[in-house]
Amino acid sequence: MDKLTLQEEEAMLAVWQVGKGFIKDFMDALSDPKPPYTTLASTIKNLERKGFLKSEKFANAYRYSAKVKETDYKKRFMTGFVDSYFQSSYKELVAFFAKDKKISAEELKEIINLIENPDK
Repeated sequence: MDKLTLQEEEAMLAVWQVGKGFIKDFMDALSDPKPPYTTLASTIKNLERKGFLKSEKFANAYRYSAKVKETDYKKRFMTGFVDSYFQSSYKELVAFFAKDKKISAEELKEIINLIENPDK
């Protein structure tokens, strides 16, 4: 699975949000400032070529949907991120945010609860 560019990630977020849709649907889901229609169309085509999207032809238009689940991409991205920046240690990742005061003690307690009780 290729790493996506920022522009591709933004397009994929719109696709995941919309589900099946046409370029216009994804354009509507993007936040401002929106890219030009032709730029988004090119990005969508690139995502299809890379295997992230599939398409169905309807008359003279294509309806796209995700081939890659959002959770699968997030897992892969986060694993690579943690491997690259935190020596494959999620503990180091959490410690980084704790030291930088980006995560509170209450949030850490919630995380610990999720770890100890994954089915709740």
